[in-house]
Amino acid sequence: MLQAYACEGSRLTAIAAPVSDEHLRNAVWVDMVSPTPEEIAYVVRLTELSLPNEADLAGIENSSRLSSEAAPGGTVLTLSMPLVYRPAEGGRSAPLGIVLTPQRLVTIRFAPSLAFQDFAKQTHEPAEPRSADILIGLFETMVGRQADALELMSAEIDRMSGHIFHLKLDTAGMQEGARRRQQETELRTMVTTLGRLYDSISRVRDSQLGIARIIPYIGTSADWVPKTMAARLRTVGHDVGSLNEFITHLTDKVQFMLDAVLGLINVAQNDLMKVLTIVSVIGIPPTLVAGIYGMNFVHMPELHWSFGYWYGLSVIAVTSVAPLLWFRRKGWL
Repeated sequence: MLQAYACEGSRLTAIAAPVSDEHLRNAVWVDMVSPTPEEIAYVVRLTELSLPNEADLAGIENSSRLSSEAAPGGTVLTLSMPLVYRPAEGGRSAPLGIVLTPQRLVTIRFAPSLAFQDFAKQTHEPAEPRSADILIGLFETMVGRQADALELMSAEIDRMSGHIFHLKLDTAGMQEGARRRQQETELRTMVTTLGRLYDSISRVRDSQLGIARIIPYIGTSADWVPKTMAARLRTVGHDVGSLNEFITHLTDKVQFMLDAVLGLINVAQNDLMKVLTIVSVIGIPPTLVAGIYGMNFVHMPELHWSFGYWYGLSVIAVTSVAPLLWFRRKGWL
């Protein structure tokens, strides 16, 4: 999909589809979403810019994500970074390509983005050079939306934290046993939820790192960017730095909670193994007695006793109860 924007007077407005050749030549911002090869070739022909493909944007080394080329109208910057979409719903990322010239901004993305939609709906009065002003505005909108997503994730983490550390694992009774199984199911669900949150936070961190790399590169490589915009870039950089500190706090908290949940699951499993171990130990002595008196030897005096049967049952009962009393005395039950 291809969407172009032009400056009418001092305002940024969207060009209604279909976009003509003249409109595209005069567009100050061209936004391409999952473009086809035909659309890329069309934009390259009319703008005379070299546009990266999805494979080029997937590179992670710094030289692949940041490059500049001298041109008659001014330095052309080719930039890339991960674009996070739906960060509060599991978080996904896709590459975002940016081609910035003094006259035009071209963005190439392969996923929908609410940050782009919000920015396009706003009323803007771009300053000169307009392309750089639009890009900085996009960065400000992306940072703002990611900050909102991090706040939502922080609230969810706090809610889970309160639930985890006030959870009481019941250990006795039929109703308590059902409640215990429910709590264990909740703990296992929390592991999945914490994993999803950690994945979303890490994707936001990758996107923030991409913005943090681009901001100083624009300031040093694009000499046509005025000082007023350089100040805005520094402000965005400070915001990114503060968000990165908050992200570090969230990742540490998620890791701590994950360890706590796994610890609670291990405690529940250890309690179950403790019960099974006690039952197996209690069953050994009476099984031994029953095995002895179940042997068919001719010379076994107890076989001829009139009370031999009750004697055997009594020994089995005593050997069953004695371990229970011993475990109780030692505090193991």
